[in-house]
Amino acid sequence: MKGEPRPTADLTGDPNCPHCGGLGYLRADVPVGHPDFGKLVICECRRRQIAEGVRRRLFSLSHLDELQHLTFETFQPRGRIGLGEKQADSLEAAYNQARRYAQSLDGWLLLIGPYGCGKTHLAAAIANFAVGMGVPTLFLTVPDLLDSLRFAYDAEDTTFEERFETVRNAQLLVLDDFGTQNATPWAQEKLFQIVNYRYINRLPLVVTTNLSLDEIEPRIRSRLLDPDLVTRVVIRAPDYRRPADDIGHPELSSLSLLGNRTFGNFSLRENEGLPGKDVRSLKRAFQAAEKYARKPKGWIVFTGDYGCGKTHLAAAIANYRAGLGDPPLFVMVPDLLDHLRATFNPSSHISYDRLFDEVRTSPLLILDDLGTQSMTPWVREKLYQLFNYRYNRELPTVITVAADALDAMDARIRARLLDQRLCTIYPITVPAYSGGGKHKR
Repeated sequence: MKGEPRPTADLTGDPNCPHCGGLGYLRADVPVGHPDFGKLVICECRRRQIAEGVRRRLFSLSHLDELQHLTFETFQPRGRIGLGEKQADSLEAAYNQARRYAQSLDGWLLLIGPYGCGKTHLAAAIANFAVGMGVPTLFLTVPDLLDSLRFAYDAEDTTFEERFETVRNAQLLVLDDFGTQNATPWAQEKLFQIVNYRYINRLPLVVTTNLSLDEIEPRIRSRLLDPDLVTRVVIRAPDYRRPADDIGHPELSSLSLLGNRTFGNFSLRENEGLPGKDVRSLKRAFQAAEKYARKPKGWIVFTGDYGCGKTHLAAAIANYRAGLGDPPLFVMVPDLLDHLRATFNPSSHISYDRLFDEVRTSPLLILDDLGTQSMTPWVREKLYQLFNYRYNRELPTVITVAADALDAMDARIRARLLDQRLCTIYPITVPAYSGGGKHKR
């Protein structure tokens, strides 16, 4: 109609809309004399298109294009079929916490766990949810973030300062794989500036990492430890892509080699004509191991000669716990020390600090063949640090040691093993098992 304003291109609506017929606008239905009489209003069909356009732009800004499938709806809160109860509980608790955070975006959320446990999926689900609600979001792996900042120095369409401001001022920032970056002084400084800015201004932040907090740069760690701002969630679940790794470090644990050592196939050797006191010592150790396996608490030590059954009992405890979905770390002491030494190699994929921390903080640690290691000053100190840490925190620990090695042990370690408030020693006096069929050691 002549004299009426023509709709501009950005007001084009749905051509099948029954209200505007594709114009994208309507005249306000108000009486003559009303302030809005004759004014155009955007049709609902166009509002939906604008909202979708905003969502697409936010997705592009958020680097989530390839992660759109990682949502709360596609996450399995209890993990894969067959996952142990405690691991499934840990995963479900993380899922519930992530959903609560996505709905409030209040404070910071720190997700800690091993590779493949679901951290990135939950972080992406939070970001996808936020973008769907119209919240400007940046989802970046930390190495990609640092590369983006470096490339900005030579970019033609932006400056370093502009890109840096975009990152640290994002309404929601998700930093995935924190700790996998090359920790140059420049990288450490940029990360600290981003984290500190968001800390001071209380801007929402989600961080995922497979590092322990002790491995994170101290200035950033201090902010991640603020209980008034940060909700910390530790996921204790195996790599979803590698379910065989349920036992923890497959390269470290010896349990996979002892999977057939159970309470069911342990022989009490009652028909071998052994002295009664020796058979009773074996039976006491067996009963103690069964009880401990049901509810690990304190320390339990099995001593005896080679082949008496102490390793079988330790492995039976480990296999029982693994069957409940609560696999311990089972390791021969000489092998543990070899793995710790190997971390000093420049090509090692894991740091000494991280490996040692995972061993000493293991919810249940089983140390086999204590006393057979070569006792250098370095070994003596590492073992003392390990035992002292677990002693002070009363962490459940199973130890096997040769009968004559206990007396020759470092006095500091022996004193902790002899503390009856925490530790119970079960001497096994039967001789080495020489029969067939059932394993002994």
